[in-house]
Amino acid sequence: MLSKDKLARINELANKSKTTGLTQEEAKEQSVLRAEYLRTFRSSMVNTLKGVTIVDPLGNDVTPKKLKEAQKRDKKNLH
Repeated sequence: MLSKDKLARINELANKSKTTGLTQEEAKEQSVLRAEYLRTFRSSMVNTLKGVTIVDPLGNDVTPKKLKEAQKRDKKNLH
């Protein structure tokens, strides 16, 4: 997860971009911060999905094969 300071800076730069515009340095900083945010978000989402099991209304496990394989690989890497 990104620190509160970095999230605040992302929002600050976004607001400034909408009102007065950004300097070249600020635009670069914004790009770097956004990329870091996206990496963190994607990593978190992948970890969340690896813990999911999908069950149909009849109680059958219908988790996609690709996800089951990723979960198995993840368990092997932990041991």
